[in-house]
Amino acid sequence: MIQPATSPTANSSGSQGERKLETATFGGGCFWCVEAVFEVVKGVESVESGYAGGSVEDPTYVDVCTGQTGHAEVCQIKFDPAVVSYEKLLEIFWKTHDPTTLNRQGNDSGPQYRSVIYYHTEPQKAAAEELRKKLDESGAYSAPIVTEITAAPKYYAAEKYHQDYFAKNPTQGYCRAIISPKMDKFKKVFADQLKSKK
Repeated sequence: MIQPATSPTANSSGSQGERKLETATFGGGCFWCVEAVFEVVKGVESVESGYAGGSVEDPTYVDVCTGQTGHAEVCQIKFDPAVVSYEKLLEIFWKTHDPTTLNRQGNDSGPQYRSVIYYHTEPQKAAAEELRKKLDESGAYSAPIVTEITAAPKYYAAEKYHQDYFAKNPTQGYCRAIISPKMDKFKKVFADQLKSKK
């Protein structure tokens, strides 16, 4: 089922004025990596790690890690389209993981690590399909893109300890070996898209 594109959010002053946030849902391997990238993008208001696309109700991390539930590890992103476009988020998504490997990112293997875009509106679907086609035709990758583009299914938030994982655990082994180098590269390539440091 396609969900509404926007949701009203009170502005920071708490007045009755409203601005519209939209939702994007991406899976690109371990959700700790995806979350770390999008949390620092300006215009992104929140990023939540979770599970989507499976057949089991209320799956746990242990369930999903079996690869038997059908879920992908995903991040649900709330963003302000007046600051960052969905197309820019798609560009960041595709350039920060390998979308040509089926059910695998690096050493993370299984359907839960598949490359997937869950669209919430028809314009999101059209944008994702158009950019995927352009990337394939441009030869940006040495193999065809296998990213799944599917209407957003039911989404389940992951356990609390998964949220903001890299920010809270930068010295953890996986974070230090995998996420830190990815973030260093990302910040160089997309320097103009980063939130201002407070």
